[in-house]
Amino acid sequence: MTSSQERPPLIPDQRREALLKHLRREGVLSVQQITQLFGVSHMTVRRDIAELEQQGLVYSVPGGVRIANGMRSEPGFEAKSLVEQSEKHAMAREAATLVHEGMTVYLDAGTTMLAMIPVLTEHAALTVVTNDFNAVEQLGQARHIEVVHVGGRVEPDNRSSVGPLAAATVRQLAFDIAFVSASSWDLLRGVTTPSQDKVEVKRAAMASAAQSVLVAGASKYGTFGLYKIAPLSAFDVLVTDAGLTGAAAEGIRAEVPDLRLAAAARAPEPELP
Repeated sequence: MTSSQERPPLIPDQRREALLKHLRREGVLSVQQITQLFGVSHMTVRRDIAELEQQGLVYSVPGGVRIANGMRSEPGFEAKSLVEQSEKHAMAREAATLVHEGMTVYLDAGTTMLAMIPVLTEHAALTVVTNDFNAVEQLGQARHIEVVHVGGRVEPDNRSSVGPLAAATVRQLAFDIAFVSASSWDLLRGVTTPSQDKVEVKRAAMASAAQSVLVAGASKYGTFGLYKIAPLSAFDVLVTDAGLTGAAAEGIRAEVPDLRLAAAARAPEPELP
């Protein structure tokens, strides 16, 4: 990269377009690199990043900015269950506030969805439909909740059922609310996945529900898979964690007005002797 200080200064739109071109080539740039590249201040660079992030074109990282990352595969259940546990519990608590007595709920596969189960079992009367074998096992201990597993082809890594048979069962049912998980999502592409067999089941759940809720961590924002599931505007509510930047949240609210940022519970401070 070479400095552009000897060139005539660019207007903001020109500079941002040039920044996008550099990012498409480099993948990620630091704020310091961008200031040298365009001969502008740190404040100007941060304003440019915020503007582009609000449009869903770039994503902030500590000390810099990146473009969207493609996903070729998803981590398995064991790997996902070990990370971001406090954020998942925060999102689960927030999502569960949308559930009321007597509802029929669709619970998508995923570790964040599993974190909802302790809250769901506090209700006296629910019907929970799911494609997640872990959810069935945990809900089976709550005799006051009716549980329906949709069947279909088993995906061992994520301990769930996917594919046309699972989707066909989901289409025969009607839900008050469907909670949909996502391994990758962003403003421009919506919810995507690298697994084709998951697409049909998620779409069927959304089509069968009076209300669709996306529950997806902020760390997965700005990633995308090959197969598109739905745009963000297809969801009535989007629950993520407080790690989402303000600029990204502002852009998302134009598509999903009911955006909820769940803050993880703080660990209690030790008592002074």
